[in-house]
Order: sequence, then C-alpha cells, then structure tokens
Amino acid sequence: MTTTSPQGRTELLRPDRNPVRVLVVDDEAPLAELLSMALRYEGWDVRSAGDGAGALRTARDFRPDAVVLDVMLPDMDGLAVLGRLRRELSDVPVLFLTARDSVEDRIAGLTAGGDDYVTKPFSLEEVVARLRGLIRRSGTAAVRSESTLAVGDLVLDEDSHEVSRGDDSIHLTATEFELLRFLMRNPRRVLSKAQILDRVWNYDFGGQANVVELYISYLRKKIDAGRSPMIHTRRGAGYLIKPGE
Repeated sequence: MTTTSPQGRTELLRPDRNPVRVLVVDDEAPLAELLSMALRYEGWDVRSAGDGAGALRTARDFRPDAVVLDVMLPDMDGLAVLGRLRRELSDVPVLFLTARDSVEDRIAGLTAGGDDYVTKPFSLEEVVARLRGLIRRSGTAAVRSESTLAVGDLVLDEDSHEVSRGDDSIHLTATEFELLRFLMRNPRRVLSKAQILDRVWNYDFGGQANVVELYISYLRKKIDAGRSPMIHTRRGAGYLIKPGE
C-alpha cells in the first residue's frame, strides 16, 4: 500500500496550532507502522498501540483528536475498547479497521459508536481521506489558511510574513524568511546547498556554500535556540526541517 500527499493540500491543526493527534491501534505491527508513517506525512502527531489495554493507556496520556481502531485485537474486542474510550473521550472520532465485510458487522461497529470504517485490505489514501473528513466534522481542528505553512509548532504566514513557534513570535530578515519558507515548503526533504542557493539567492552554485551555512546558523539561533531542534544537517547532502521531537 502506498500513499501520496498532494502539493498544496491544506493542513489541519488543533486550536492551539499544534499538529492534530491520531492514535493508531492495530496488533499487526507492520501495518500499524505503515499507517503511522502515512499519517505523519500529513504532518500529524501519531502514537500507536498493539492491543486494547495499550490503546486505553495511550489515549489517557495522549488525548488524541482521532483514533484508528482495529476491530480484532488480541486482548479485547475493538468494540469493547471503543466503549471504554467513550467514557473518557466522549467526542473523539473513531475510524474502525475491519476484515469483516458483512452488513451486520458494519452496523454493529457504527451502532457501538464508531464514526466510520474501512475494510481490509484498504489504501492508505482512503484512510487519510476518511480521517480528514472525521476530524473536520468533529470540529476539533481548524483548516490551515492556504497562505500559512506549518511544521510542528512552527508557523509561517506567507502573506503577513509573520513567523511564530508555539507562543513566541520570531523576527526574521527578508533572506532568513525566504530560506525558512523554502525549507518549510519541503518538510522532511533534504535540500542541497545548490538547490537552496538557486531558490533563495537566485544564482547557481559556485563556491558560495558558506552563505548557506551562515544563514542556516542564523535561523537555528532564532528557531531552535532553547527548543527541540527542527533544522537538521545531513552531511554531504544538505539541510532539512521537521517537527521537533
């Protein structure tokens, strides 16, 4: 199963402008990891659990905005997990994963309080699309403005040229802003010094790598100082930005 994230897709953010939180519950570890990777690619904060007890513990600590829940778990039925989840998180939307395709099974899941379901095997694109719909309808997240870029708790407004990380406003020079915008338009992607020079300074690479290194250091002092680092170096390859740990 593969997934793609179309360029220009609007982001979903929590009211505090932090990433949406999703809990994935499935006892098939490779499938849970694949789902988690696809959801993280959306910019969401993802935790996973392999059984019902683990799901309930994680939900209490993590307080997810949505849950992807397998019906068949090793220690308890997914419907039982849902019932216990609802006692603590009454409004959290739940997307069931099920290998059962009978009408009765689907009705049972929805009647128990599930908001939607997908039947195995499924495409990752379908899971992401259904989750986006559930999260939007639940009202727990806001659609990010098309002029706004967000990576983790770092937000950049392309119209107003305002930048913030968490509750802190960050002042950038024009060149620093362009460099950060280029990085944030390509989250988790390693960008070479040549690519950065061509895009930010508009001239071909020709021994001017030091200017990139210099401005990366400026950005780090303003973006990462005293916080979990977001700007990373890949030796011999370039630089990338990703949410802090």
